Amino acid sequence: MFTLALVGRPNVGKSTLFNRLAGKKLAIVDDTPGITRDWRSAEGHLFDLDLRVIDTAGLEESFDDSIAGRMRRQTEHALKNADAVLFMIDGRAGVTPLDEHFAGWLRKQKKPVILVVNKGENEKAIQSAIGEAYGLGLGEPVAVSAEHGTGMEELYHVLEPLMPEEESEHEDEDAADIDMLDDLDDLEGNEDFTFEQAEDDPEKPLKIAIVGRPNVGKSTLLNAIVQDQRVMTGPEAGITRDAIAVDWDYNDRKFRLVDTAGMRRKSKVQDTIEKMSVEDAIRAIRLAQIVILVIDAGAILEKQDLQIAEHIIDEGRALVLAVNKWDSVKNRDEALEELAYKAETSLAQLKHLPYQTISALNGKNINKLLDRCLDTYALWNKRIPTAGLNRWLARMESQNPAPLISGRSNRLKYITQIKTRPPTFALWAARPDKLPESHKRFIVNGLRRDYDIPGVPIRLLVRKSKNPYA
Repeated sequence: MFTLALVGRPNVGKSTLFNRLAGKKLAIVDDTPGITRDWRSAEGHLFDLDLRVIDTAGLEESFDDSIAGRMRRQTEHALKNADAVLFMIDGRAGVTPLDEHFAGWLRKQKKPVILVVNKGENEKAIQSAIGEAYGLGLGEPVAVSAEHGTGMEELYHVLEPLMPEEESEHEDEDAADIDMLDDLDDLEGNEDFTFEQAEDDPEKPLKIAIVGRPNVGKSTLLNAIVQDQRVMTGPEAGITRDAIAVDWDYNDRKFRLVDTAGMRRKSKVQDTIEKMSVEDAIRAIRLAQIVILVIDAGAILEKQDLQIAEHIIDEGRALVLAVNKWDSVKNRDEALEELAYKAETSLAQLKHLPYQTISALNGKNINKLLDRCLDTYALWNKRIPTAGLNRWLARMESQNPAPLISGRSNRLKYITQIKTRPPTFALWAARPDKLPESHKRFIVNGLRRDYDIPGVPIRLLVRKSKNPYA
């Protein structure tokens, strides 16, 4: 697919144009310069043109190891993946010395460059900037307003001659769960029921979100997986702001890895940009199939880690713990005991939480972590035949029947699996409103034990059984 990189100084409107071309708000947009730090890509459209758009960090004249210098290197890395460059300048500010510097740099890149003068809602206000833009030596400038969508026709006519003749195919994103059956109560008693759900397509990438507290090594882990400095890292907390998606193949399976911003306690998040970053991370969890929660081996499962884990479980995602910085742990047996104790006592709703000790910085156990993700994904998709489930339910009832209601039994009559991702079961009882939570846990724990479903969320819907005498 034809790839277009958006470059320019900080705060000229690159992320706004990126969101417009992508058709959704993927990149965080704010008036504060330097919001975008890593490059990110998405499929976009401009009328009938299909293209992949890359949003890059604002270009700064910095060559050291500061954040600005690392942002510049990320942008240079992104340009290697582009077929053409869209160089944006601010129409209100006019051409600046920094614009002139980077225009000279872009002329040496041997890639087609489209010069865009942004923030052109008022044509008269940017006439001076358009005149100055001719002096950059990048051809005729195109006046647009990324925020209001004006000038898109002119941009289309400039882009069209650069596009390849073959049309690219769209990837069909499966962002939503399959809807629950509308006629659920009609299933009761049907021993032959098998729910219909789309089979796992190996050609579709597995969506894996990498989440955790700030500075636990999320971006370092993504770089270790793809074996490239794909996203910025450093000792400063909060470097990552946007959720950055990267495609990767492992053992003939396609992955889409999403690096997210660090998630602090809600009471500590005051800054507007950080709030948007956390919202982006929460959205990444909701759209993921597998979530890798990165924790620091030196501070195992702190309160914020547990809150993030609970949110992942509530969303029904497949959760895998990555215990990072393991090479710095001196007493490893003691650390594993602490991990097991905290997981058992604080995340009791998820028995036998899958985990892998790693060192993202040194690339240790990265493949084992990915294997763990694939194993957990298989459990997340597990199906159990209805007939066997109901024989199992009869045995459970004989061992430990539901508590009596006013001296009468509350019989559990029928169970069937109605969904995977996560495994979801419907259970019919005489009085579902009187079935205590402890007995529901007894059923769920029995399913985990007898059908070997450790470490993934299990959902149980309790329905009212039909009255055979009605």
